[in-house]
Amino acid sequence: MPDVIVVGAGAAGLMAAGTAAYRGLDVWLVEKNSKPGKKLQITGKGRCNLTNDCTVQEFLENVPTNPRFLYGALTRFSPADTKTFFEGLGVPLKTERGRRVFPQSDQAEDVVKALTGWVESGGVSIVRGSVCRLLTRAGKAAGVQLTDGRRIEAHQVILCCGGASYPATGSTGAGFQIAQQAGHTIRPLCPSLVPLNCAGEDCGLMAGLTLRNVACKFYDCVKKKVIHEEFGEMSFRPFGVGGPIILSGSAHLRNMSVGRYRIDVDLKPALSPEKLDARLVRDLQERSNQTIVHSLPALLPRQMIHAAVYRSGIPPQTRCGEITREQRRVFGKLLKQFSFTVTGFRPLKEAIVTSGGVAVNEISPQTMQSKIISGLYIAGEMLDVDAYTGGYNLQIAFSTGRLAGENVQVRE
Repeated sequence: MPDVIVVGAGAAGLMAAGTAAYRGLDVWLVEKNSKPGKKLQITGKGRCNLTNDCTVQEFLENVPTNPRFLYGALTRFSPADTKTFFEGLGVPLKTERGRRVFPQSDQAEDVVKALTGWVESGGVSIVRGSVCRLLTRAGKAAGVQLTDGRRIEAHQVILCCGGASYPATGSTGAGFQIAQQAGHTIRPLCPSLVPLNCAGEDCGLMAGLTLRNVACKFYDCVKKKVIHEEFGEMSFRPFGVGGPIILSGSAHLRNMSVGRYRIDVDLKPALSPEKLDARLVRDLQERSNQTIVHSLPALLPRQMIHAAVYRSGIPPQTRCGEITREQRRVFGKLLKQFSFTVTGFRPLKEAIVTSGGVAVNEISPQTMQSKIISGLYIAGEMLDVDAYTGGYNLQIAFSTGRLAGENVQVRE
């Protein structure tokens, strides 16, 4: 009988299993997929943004949900510790814009191989199977039951089953059911770092178009204020918008309801309104005999021209030389504030991160042990903590997994 069973071979599970094994415990790691680290393989678009090169305090400022709960875990295993850990495993790292840390190879596979090799070298036994229930005895964890009927007894269990996003990688949300059966409260699950549905037909007409170097403001129509700003790349989909700055901004949209949030896109952030107007004057004069819809390729992507002209109210066949000063003003304002009304999140299965999960007031922040079931530990995305994009969520998995692995007890 093993000392510890770790359920789930993702970022948190691999870190927890390896940490416990190197302390001398007999560890079995149960994983439903044929290989460990399947979700890790696709993080950061396959490049694996494994942490953010910041201080613990700066890190916590990027965690909107229950940041104080993570203080102990991050202090014990900080972003700097994560960098040292992976470089010690032979994975050279680099830091990019936004302090995002990646392997120099830009290959998530290198991170997965290093972490898996470390776990296997520590003597962890990897068991293929899907856990459906926690076994308990007298209020203590006593092992797990698998869907094929097998029962594996152990003195302690660490649940690292992931959230409910990207179910094809094994994150089906089954871990929440296991925790709930054991008596834990599950906070409502919702998507975070996810594309957004938008009203109207514009997005569908522009589907496939990617805009780079644009500025986005996310406006809360209830609170009547800008709640987040981003600069970078976004894209249009048949249903709405996606891309890096949309995913990042989505984490700030709480208590979603149809029409509550608006996205204002500045298509020309490098130009002030005055300079943009001067640019429009020049372009319209140079193409005075052309219609407005045929005169804008130098200013806008072709897929966007018809939507922009339609929104401006200028008849499409109007010649540039006939456009009035007021029409030009309206068009310039449109380019500085091309707005979309958000109607909702895309489904949870399309999200990078699951918001919600096991209530953290039922977990010890010093050890990751359950306050309800002795010998049960919970780490990673199962916990009701989530952060913005930029390597923060993987760091949470590493830090909480590490803390759980450090605190499971050595059997006497």
